[in-house]
Amino acid sequence: MLSAKIRRSAAWGGVVATLTGAWVLGGAGTANAAGFHTANVQVNVRTGPSTSHRIIQVLPARSVVNIVCQTEGERVTGTYGTSAIWDKLSNNGFVSDTNVNTGSDGYIPGSPRCSGSPS
Repeated sequence: MLSAKIRRSAAWGGVVATLTGAWVLGGAGTANAAGFHTANVQVNVRTGPSTSHRIIQVLPARSVVNIVCQTEGERVTGTYGTSAIWDKLSNNGFVSDTNVNTGSDGYIPGSPRCSGSPS
């Protein structure tokens, strides 16, 4: 468990660590947030940031997910409140941020925004 918040950023060439996960540099200059847990419920992974998008996977409760970026989508209510923020995972699927314990009430500080996300 990380006990301190560390933030260093240079056009996503750095690392941002939080109590629940860490941003790590991936290939081709992309950043991924590793180690965030989903809520204590099953979570639907969808093809886009809304409940009208097709479900491509169902994650078991308390799954660990890697977030590539965050985007605005359909406003939904989940375990951690109501929000229009959706997290794009490393498998290219989307989950509502309301079902991921990111340690942030809103966008994760320093997280990249998804570009060209389906709506």
